[in-house]
Order: sequence, then C-alpha cells, then structure tokens
Amino acid sequence: MTTAVYAAGAVCWRVVEGKTMVLVIHRTVHGDVTIPKGKVDPGESLPRTAVREIQEETGLSVALGIPVGVSSYSLGNGREKIVHYWAAEITDAAIRHSTFVPNGEVAALEWVTIKKARSYLSYSTDVEILEAFAALVDAGITRTFALIALRHAKAMSPSNWNGPDATRPLTERGVQQAAGIVDTLAAWRPKRIVTSTATRCVTTVTPLAVACGLEIRRTELISQDSYGDGTGDVRTVIGKRVRARKTAVICAHGPILPEIMREIALATGTTTGSYLSDAAALETGAFSVVHLSTDNPSSGIIAIETHSPRA
Repeated sequence: MTTAVYAAGAVCWRVVEGKTMVLVIHRTVHGDVTIPKGKVDPGESLPRTAVREIQEETGLSVALGIPVGVSSYSLGNGREKIVHYWAAEITDAAIRHSTFVPNGEVAALEWVTIKKARSYLSYSTDVEILEAFAALVDAGITRTFALIALRHAKAMSPSNWNGPDATRPLTERGVQQAAGIVDTLAAWRPKRIVTSTATRCVTTVTPLAVACGLEIRRTELISQDSYGDGTGDVRTVIGKRVRARKTAVICAHGPILPEIMREIALATGTTTGSYLSDAAALETGAFSVVHLSTDNPSSGIIAIETHSPRA
C-alpha cells in the first residue's frame, strides 16, 4: 500500500478598491497557474506547512483563517496527494514586507478577481477550493478570528503528587507536548493567551507565549478548583474574548472544555449540538479552533477544527 503525500496551502486574499482579490502563482517549471501550497516536512503539522509554504513561495507572512477544504488527486507515481487549505487574509503590512523575487520555482505572483481566477487556474481541484472560498465571500464571512480551546498538556497524576492539585506539574511528555504545539498554534497568530491559574495550564502555554511575545493572562474563573467549588465563571471569560474579536488561546482543564465550547456557541447565537461535545473531547495537549466572523460574531460558529499534539 502506497503512502499518501500530504500538503497544505491557502487561498490568500485581500480587498482592493472594494473587490475581493485572490493570489495565484505562476510556477516556473510546470508553467501553470495555481494556489500557493507545498508538501509537509517531516514532523510538521498541516497548519504550519501552509504558513511556511506561503512564506517560501510568495514571501508573504500570513495568519491562517477558516479552513476552506481538502483536495486529493493522483500523482504520476500512483501515490495520492492530499492538500488541506485555509483562507488567509493578506494585510497591507505583509504586502509591504514581502520578500518575493522570481525564482526557479515561482515566476510571478498575480492578484486577480475570483471571477478571473475561475478560468485562470490550471487545475479543477484548485477551482473547487476557490469556490468554497467564494461561498464565504458571498456569505460575508471571510474576515474571521478564532477562539482556540486548549487542554493542558500531560500532567503528573494526582496519586503521584503530594501538593495542592493546582500545583501539579507537567510530566516530561507534557513538556514535549507544550513545545510541540507552538508552531501549529502560531499559524493562527494569536493576540491573547488566557489560562487557568493551575501550574499545568500556565506551563503548557509558556512556550507559545515566548514564541509569540505575548503576556500570559491567568484567571481563576476557568480553573479546576473554581469549577469544583462553584465559583468559576466561563461565561465572563468567553464573553470578553468574543467582544474583543481577536484570536485567542484559552487553556483550561478537561471538565471545563465543554463549558467553554457551550459558552462560545451561546455568545454567538449558534445552535448547540453534539458537535460541541466532540470538539471539547480533547486529549491532553490537543485543541479545537473555533472560527467566528470578525464583522458579525453573532452570525455563529463558522467552522471548528481539532488538532492533536505530535508528542
């Protein structure tokens, strides 16, 4: 059985004079027009691949937005290639700081309308991804932010710890998990990190905070102790994050995650269902990315994607 080849990319977009434009690349060797993408490096997550490949192919630094689909097709050697795509809004600052120059892989970059891209792209699989993005444009929900619900990494078991539960440390595996999820979480370029005050939660987000240059905001309102004694207040924490409309990582405990997902749904007018339970049923070090509209958060949850730690 042949192993599939995995890749990732993004529909890069920006608004120019009131029109949504998408970025296509003219590849040098293949002589085709396509959406930026590339193969996963060993040990790399798909979101990290998308960000890295866009940087390498276009010189643009991006933050991922909502997922827009997965394409698959057969390669000449008989292997299947599976490509995951996200939307990625390109800021004016990213345009100004682009490092792109024509090279042996990419001859040129071109910003075109969605209409032109439909006939311009060389492959039907790219057009299908473009159509998924176009549906978001038509619905007015292209500009998004994410609330990322993260379960703390693997901690020492209560039976092996003599101190207060809130001070239980991460195990060696947990420390590896905390370091291993940084690149994936950073793909959405979070602006805030909010965590339970428990040591295992704070330690989990510390590598991310260092990598992104962010302050860690600790709160008892989503701690396991407050959950146990009835003094917790997930609603206040989530309401603040929804109002802020900025991508945030919220690190908490297994029992609190269902409440976090439920409160995100309630704060955005989203119908609750079993999908929320699925998104909250995370192993240690895993997280669910909940995508919301920046322009109108009350339009509800647009998408949820879940990622597991590599360690």
